[in-house]
Formats: sequence, structure tokens, C-alpha cells
Amino acid sequence: MPATSPAHPRRRRRTNRLLVTAAGVLTVGALAAAALPGSASAGEQGGKAHGHQHGRYQDVQLLSFNDLHGNLEPPTGSSGRVTELQPDGTTKTIDAGGAEYLATHLRQARKGNAYSITAAGGDMVGASPLISGLFHDEPTIEALNKLDLDVTSVGNHEFDEGAKELARLQNGGCHPTDGCYTDKKFQGADFPYLSANVLDEKTEKPLLKPYWVWKKRDVKVGFIGVTLEGTPNIVSAEGVKGLVFKDEVETINKYAKELRRKGVKSIVALIHEGGFPASQNYNYDCDAPGAGDGISGPIADIAKNVSPEVDALVTGHTHNAYVCTIPDPAGNPRMVTSAASFGRLYTDTTLTYDRRTGDIARTAVESANHVVSRDVPKAPDMTRLIDKWNTLAAPIGNRAIGHISGDIVKDGTESPLGDLIADAQLAYARTLDPETDLALMNPGGVRASLTYAASGGEGDGVVTFAEAFTVQPFANTVNLQTFTGEQLIQALKEQVSGSNEAAPKILQVSDGLTYTLDLTKSGADRVVTDSIRLNGEAIDPSASYRVATNSFLAGGGDGFTTLGQGADDLVGDDDLKALEQYLTANSSAGSPLAPPAADRITIVR
Repeated sequence: MPATSPAHPRRRRRTNRLLVTAAGVLTVGALAAAALPGSASAGEQGGKAHGHQHGRYQDVQLLSFNDLHGNLEPPTGSSGRVTELQPDGTTKTIDAGGAEYLATHLRQARKGNAYSITAAGGDMVGASPLISGLFHDEPTIEALNKLDLDVTSVGNHEFDEGAKELARLQNGGCHPTDGCYTDKKFQGADFPYLSANVLDEKTEKPLLKPYWVWKKRDVKVGFIGVTLEGTPNIVSAEGVKGLVFKDEVETINKYAKELRRKGVKSIVALIHEGGFPASQNYNYDCDAPGAGDGISGPIADIAKNVSPEVDALVTGHTHNAYVCTIPDPAGNPRMVTSAASFGRLYTDTTLTYDRRTGDIARTAVESANHVVSRDVPKAPDMTRLIDKWNTLAAPIGNRAIGHISGDIVKDGTESPLGDLIADAQLAYARTLDPETDLALMNPGGVRASLTYAASGGEGDGVVTFAEAFTVQPFANTVNLQTFTGEQLIQALKEQVSGSNEAAPKILQVSDGLTYTLDLTKSGADRVVTDSIRLNGEAIDPSASYRVATNSFLAGGGDGFTTLGQGADDLVGDDDLKALEQYLTANSSAGSPLAPPAADRITIVR
């Protein structure tokens, strides 16, 4: 049922906040500063973002972030950095992220703001590093409780382990298979997950609450949470079994009307869908040359169609950073924000609440992305939480499973790490069926690079189980299926056609499979059929081929419908075990594994 409640009864509200020096350069998006009746205009606040505290207008602080993915410890490599545009046009790279620092920044940001809400745009869990993923993300939920998160939408990754597991994260209880990890029962989230557009197939009712209302004295702000309609295409079939995902815009508009009927006129949509900014600098001007001109992709279309009754959109999914003012259907500018991913940024938005109308005075809205820099004190309570779970994870995570001679990166149309994983799955598959011909790996399943530099005390070049877990955290199985050559060719063409035409998903291929990808062409023609070879021989459309994939692809995920139509299915062990076995068998301290050349796909641009 929809919830309208002021606070979470189990939680002791914010009383003691860590006071530190504010850090992080910001990018500001502000709507036109038209004068507010009986008040100073938004531009007359002396630089103070939250200037209206008495009388008709009340500034409400909205702090938001998205796509944390269980990154409690500072993420490494490019996943732990943001790029900042400098006044002289140069760029600066800043190390960012880590729950200990995020807690400090959020607590400092709330200082002096009595009306403050913290919201998230989904994917708080899933595809998480070992410290969280090993324990079914209970550590991240505990961390979010300590961060005083008020509300979040669900993301696609909240469904990685299915609806029952999502309900457990919300409501608490020990894991049905692994049990309790400590002597205390897992309490669940102190904040509501919102899933307005995710319906139970049988009851046709929302899986979780569709909306939630924050109240303080006479100020009310409603939150509607949705995830991307295409979630079933990017989550394993088992994870979304029995669920229906409805259109984001129609759902938000439906519940916006319901909220207004209940007297809630200030409304924020938490949308786990995002866009593609014109710049990778987190602080670029998204409204140049005009409002919202610096953003494209699904969120741009959603923003243009969501009801004007909604006052701001907090978004996510694409892991990008932007603060834009995209006009709503009535032509009025409306704030649309995203704070990158992995806890590297947070967004601070000022919503000026008009007590006379109960609505947000849009012309006074301001927003800025801030860097979660690591030059502030760590939050001690978050350090204790991380230490507790690291102690439990260490015996498993610190175990060495292989050696590499250099960084094996996940970047590129064809990546060295993608090739390595495909080779590992082929080798493992051949222990189940020696006749296995090839392996295919989805690029989105490769979550991090393997770095040569030591992440702890293991030494340079040593790959630990924890590092491998971060690369492949989904617990997919290695599946074998038989396809005709015609089906195999069709599957390769699905990389660049159908639902993947606009944003190709290039499969990573095992050694022996080669072909040309001609990006000067369009659609399926980008895969040059005559170039496809297996061990130098052309693919025979009428012959049979034994193919290894992970269970996600074997279920037709990522738009590869043909890969869901194979015959003679054989389900093996999890894909992480395949990678571990391959690294152990093919590397040693004296003979480390070199990064693959990533030369199996010839790319024409």
C-alpha cells in the first residue's frame, strides 16, 4: 500500500553529526531566478544555497546519489576517480568515493539545514565488491541506514537475486540459504524501497510501495520511485520471474495525480534510468547552449513527458554525472540530476517550498554535484562497519588465485579482460563437454579491471579471490547450449541490431572466434557475415556448434534472444569459479599471465 509517513519509527533520527570542512568543487544548475512574492529572489541569498527558512517559503535540502553498487570501500582505478573541468579549460582528476567519506560529506552538507531529505536513484546493491556481495549486500544496507538514507527507488540490480531477496533486504531476516552472518539478526532497511512500476504478475499491484511522503511540520514532499521498464532485458530471467515492468512515464504520472489528490503537491520522481552527457567532466554546463542541451538518451525523453506536477527528477543507471534543467511538458524548466556512481559524487538540490500553495517554487530551485573527496576525516562509525565485515570476508577474499604480468583492463569494444573471461569459460566448459567450440561473454558482466598493483598486502601481480569477485560478482552459472551456425551468426548480429542497434553490446569472444565489425555500416550489417571464422574456418549455417555462455545470456539477456533458444542445455558451476580455475591453472609467480591482445575482432571505423 502507498505510504504517507513522517519518519522511520525504528530509526533514531539525526542527532550527532560529524563536523568537518566542506570539500569538493561543485557544478551548479539553477532555474531562472524570478522574484518570489513576499521574499527575496533565489539569487538574493548571499551565496547560501538554503536561504528561505521562515515565512511563506521554506528551503528543503534534497541530497541524492545513485548506483552505489555496494562500494563501501573506496573504489579503485577509474571507478574511483572523477574528472573536473577547471576555469582555464584544463581538466583535473580527483580520487573520490568510499562510504567513510560519503558519510562525512553528507553529514557536513546537512549541517544548518533543518529541512533535509536524503534520497537515492536505485542500484544501491548488486554487482557489489566482495565485502558486500559475499554477504548478499547486508553490509551495504547497514551502511545506508547509518548514512540516514530516507528513501530510494529500486534499480535493475536490486532484482539480481529476485523479488524475495529484495523483500528481505527491505524487511530484514537471515538469508534463507546462508543463514545469519553474525550473532545479530539482519534488521533490513530503515528506508523504503519504492517500485511503482514493478507489479506482481498475479495481483497486478506494486511489488513494494509506489510512493512515500516526507513530512516535517507543515511541509510535505512526495517521492515516486520507478526503475527502467527494460529491466527484464538486463537481469536474469529468474530474478524477474513473476514480475511486470510498466512504462516509467505513465506510472509516474498516475501516482503524481494520486499524491495531489491526497494533498501532496511537491513531488520528486526517483527514476532508475539515465542519460548520456555531452562531457565526462562532472561539472560541465549541461544547459549550454540551451536548457538540457547537454544531455541525451532515455532520461531526456522521459523528462519531457513526465507530468508538470512533478518538480524534480533524481535519476541513475547510466553512471553519468549531470545537473540539467529540461523543460517539462508545460515548457517550464525542471531539474534533472545524476551523481555518477559508486559514491563518488552526491547532489545537493534546494527545493523552495511554498507554504501557501504546498508546491515547489520552481524558479528558486538550485542544484549542484559535489565530489566525495578523500581529503576529509573518515566517519568512525562507517570505519567500524567496514572493519567488521572485512574481518569476516578476509579469509576468503585474501586468498591468491593467480598471477598477472600487467593490468588486464575491461575497457574497449573488445577488452583484454573480456577475452580472458571468455577463454576461462571455454576451458571450464570443455571439462563438462570436450566438444565445446566457443564461449561468449556479455560486456556488462565484466565489472572491474584486474590491476597489477597490489590492492592490499598480497603483492604486485597477485590476483586475489576478492579482486576476481569484483570482476564477476553476479553468481551466474556457465551454461552450455547447442546452436546452428545460422543461429550463431544471428546472435552476433544481435550485438548491433534490434534493441542493441542504438547502443551496441559487443560480446567478448573466446580464442579461435574471429570476425570483422564494420562500424561505418548500420544495423546488423555491421557484423560482416563472410568474415566470421572459428579456428580459421567459415561458420557453416547448417552445422551444430556447442557454445558456452553465462546463465544471463543463456536466458536471452541483453537483447540476445537467439542465445535463449539453444538446445541440449547443460548447467555448470558459477562463472567466478571458472575464472579462478583458469587463473590458477595458467599462471604462477614465476610465469604470470600476460594480458590478452584483444585482437579477435577486427574493427573498421
